[in-house]
Amino acid sequence: MTAALLSLSLALTLLTGQYAPQQGASEPLKPELEARVQALGKQLRCAVCQGVSIADSPASMARAQLDTVRSLVAEGKTDREVMDYFVARYGEWALLEPKAEGFNWFVWLAPVALVALGGFVIWRQLQQGPAPVQPAQQTSAPAAPAGTPAADEEDPYLQAVRRELER
Repeated sequence: MTAALLSLSLALTLLTGQYAPQQGASEPLKPELEARVQALGKQLRCAVCQGVSIADSPASMARAQLDTVRSLVAEGKTDREVMDYFVARYGEWALLEPKAEGFNWFVWLAPVALVALGGFVIWRQLQQGPAPVQPAQQTSAPAAPAGTPAADEEDPYLQAVRRELER
């Protein structure tokens, strides 16, 4: 729901020509803090590019979000507090990797379970070996004539097909 609202608001913003201001004039921090800003930026999703982190995105909104991360780090916030700040505003969708809790365990464990299941099926097939080939059965007895009791017990459609073949 949050992702849908965010996508809708971004689409309307782009349609009306209102763009997020780029705060390019922000000063870089000390190298160790700037490295932390970039590391945090790699964990947050760009709202415009959808599959790119805000550290890698050229979009002005991503630059503004990275500047927000920079200001939060400059204020002395921990990494967890910065991540919580963005999750509170944009929802868990803002994280490039979902948290491994609740229903999200399915996202983390389903690929592993599917690979394990596939490996088990392949192992079982290899243990059973190839299926035995059955020789084709040849019927040397002629087909029963139409008036016999065995023919009367057959399917009416099969009887009609046999009559057509006899013509």
